[in-house]
Amino acid sequence: MSNFGRHSLSLAVKDIKASKSFYEKLGFEALTEFGSVEDKWLIMQLGDVKIGLFQDMFEENIITFNPTDARSIHKKLKSESDINWLMESPTIQDKKGPCHFCIADPDGNQILFDQHNE
Repeated sequence: MSNFGRHSLSLAVKDIKASKSFYEKLGFEALTEFGSVEDKWLIMQLGDVKIGLFQDMFEENIITFNPTDARSIHKKLKSESDINWLMESPTIQDKKGPCHFCIADPDGNQILFDQHNE
């Protein structure tokens, strides 16, 4: 199976400003090229660790993987009969470009595979 790439936690937050302030106290910095407080989502980084803060987008926290080839992972997992599929982007059927899909583990934890580039 393909490498899952970097991973991060996508946190469902109630107050993006309060959450941003909290994580800044821990040493995280907001990446200005990914979202903003005004957008109600942003990505924060401390060293190699990234977390996403998302207000009013998700009901629960999500593990996010950023593979370079989400399509091969998708294809392999589609052949498994016991995978709980939550959603997939229409672009998953394209030959290249950004795409994503989301599954749930046996306990209902969401796992997002989000490919940003080709």
